[in-house]
Amino acid sequence: MSYVDKLLNGTNFDHTSLNALQKVTLRPVVMAFLFYGLVAIEGMIMRMVEVGHVPLNPLPEMFFHPEHFFSIMTVHPIVGIFGSTYQLVFAAFTFLVPYLTKKPLYSVKLANWTWLLITLGTALAWIAAFVWQYAPLYTLYWPLPADTHQFSVVGGIVFIIGVALIMLGTLGFIYNIYATIFARVGIHKNKTTKELLISGFGIDGFLNLMNKLRGKQPYTKEPALALPVVAIFRGTVDTFLDALVILGAGILILVYLVFDASGHALDVSAIDALLYKNFFWWGLDLVADGLVLIYVAGSWYLLATLITGQKLFMENVARAALMLELLVSWMVWSHHLLGDQGQPEMMKLISGEMVTAFELLTQGLALFITLVTLWKARPLKMTMELKYLLGGLVGFGLAVPAAIIQADMGMNRVLHNTQWIIGAHVHIALIVGLYMTLYSALYVLWPLVTNNTKLYSHKLSNAHFWLHLIGGIGMGAFMGMAGLDGMLRRHLYVDGQFNPDMMFAAIFGTMLLLAWALFLYNIIMSVGVKGLLGIFMPAQDQTASYGLEEELEPADDPAFAN
Repeated sequence: MSYVDKLLNGTNFDHTSLNALQKVTLRPVVMAFLFYGLVAIEGMIMRMVEVGHVPLNPLPEMFFHPEHFFSIMTVHPIVGIFGSTYQLVFAAFTFLVPYLTKKPLYSVKLANWTWLLITLGTALAWIAAFVWQYAPLYTLYWPLPADTHQFSVVGGIVFIIGVALIMLGTLGFIYNIYATIFARVGIHKNKTTKELLISGFGIDGFLNLMNKLRGKQPYTKEPALALPVVAIFRGTVDTFLDALVILGAGILILVYLVFDASGHALDVSAIDALLYKNFFWWGLDLVADGLVLIYVAGSWYLLATLITGQKLFMENVARAALMLELLVSWMVWSHHLLGDQGQPEMMKLISGEMVTAFELLTQGLALFITLVTLWKARPLKMTMELKYLLGGLVGFGLAVPAAIIQADMGMNRVLHNTQWIIGAHVHIALIVGLYMTLYSALYVLWPLVTNNTKLYSHKLSNAHFWLHLIGGIGMGAFMGMAGLDGMLRRHLYVDGQFNPDMMFAAIFGTMLLLAWALFLYNIIMSVGVKGLLGIFMPAQDQTASYGLEEELEPADDPAFAN
C-alpha cells in the first residue's frame, strides 16, 4: 500500500481535500528553503569577513563595514530559525497531525495564514537590517533595541513588527494543531479532554512505568495519542510560551520606539536590564527545548517506526521522558547567564548547571531509544531517509555534549560568548542535528505530498547528504576551535587573526551552500518550474469538515500503534 493510499485509508479524505493539505504543506517548505539559502549566503559573508583581507577573498569593502556586519548578524538567526526552521517544522506537523490522528486539519485557511505571516515577518526583519542597518543583535538585550541614538527608529519599528508577525503566525500554528488534536472525531470521538491531556503530556507513560514497578496492570494499554503526536503536543507547549515571551518583549520595545518617534522618549532605566534578560532568555531557551529537543525526539521516533516497520523500543519510557523534559525545559535558562556577574550564584548552580545536565539524559534517552529501534529491525536498506536520520542523530550526539561542557561554571569562564558556543553547539545542533532530521522527514513525506512524484536524481541526493554532513560538522568544529583560542562571538574581526580556523570554517561553509544549491536543483527538476509555481495556486477545496459519520480507523503503520 502506498503512502498516499495509507493516508486516505479509513478516512473521509478525498483527493480534493488532500490536495489542499498538500499545498498548504509545500508552500512553507518552499519558503523555508529559500530563506535557508539567504541565511547560508549571509553566513558565508560573515565567515569571509572574519577571514579578513587576504588575496583570495572576493568580498568588496562594503561588507567589512561594522554596520553591515552587525546588521547581518542580527537578522541571521531570525531568518534561519524562524523563516526557515520554524516553517519546515510547522509544515511537517501541519501534515503529520492529520496523518497520525486520521482526522482533517482543523483549518487549511489558518495554515495558509501561518506561513504568510511568518514569511512576511521574516522579510520585514531582514529589510530592517538591510535598509536601515538595525543591529541590536538577535538577543535584543535591554536597552539596546530601544536605543535610538545608535539605531534608526524606523528600522527598529519595522524589525519589531516583523518579529511580532512571526509570533502571531506561530500562535496560529499552535491553535490549528491543538484544535485538530482535541477534535472529537474519528479515533478520538469518545476520548475526553482529560484523557487527551494526560496522553499529550506523557503522563500515561509515566503511570504505566509506575504500575509496572509496583506489579499492577498498566494504566492504559491504548494511549489516547500516538507517541509522535505526544511529542508534537508537548513541544508546542514550549513553542507557545516562547511566542508569548518574544511577542511581549517586542511589544515593550515597540512602545519605547513609538514614543521616541513621537518626541516623548520614555526612560529606559525604568526596565531592570537583568530581570529583562532572565525573562527574555527563559522564553528564548524554549525555542531550543520545544523546537529542537522535543520536536526532534518525536520526529526520530516517528521516522524510526516508519523506516523499520517496527514498534518503538521502550515506548513508555519515551513518553515519560517527554513529560520530564517539560519540567526541565522551564528551569534551565540560567545556563545562558553563567557569565553575568549580577545573576545570583544559586540560580547559576541549580538552573545553569544541575538542571541543565538533565538535558543530556533526556536527549540521550531519545537517541538511545531511536538507535535500538533501528538496531532491532536490521538488516535495513540504507535509504535516503535512513541516512539523513542517522546524520541527525550524529549532529545531536556532537552538539548536546558540547552544550553540557559549556554549562559548567568553570568551563563557562573560558567558553562564554566565544565562537565555541555558536559553532560547536548551535550550528552543529541546527544545521546537522535538526536539519538532517528534517531532511529525513522530507524524504519520508515526499511521496505523500507530491502524489508519488519521483525524485530527479538519487546521485544529487547523495551528494547533498555528504556535503551537508561534512560541511556542517566541519564549519562548526573550526568555529569551535577558534572559540577555544579566544575568538569572541558578536564581535567583528577583519584582520584574520584567527586564521586558519576561519579559512577552514569558510571552506566547509561553502560546502553547505553548495549542498543547498544541489538540493534545490534536484527538487526543481523533480516537480518542474510549473509544478513549483502550481504549489502557490489556490487549491480546489480550502475547507475541512468534521462531519464524519463513521469512526475512523488508523492505517496499518506502526506510527499509529498505541
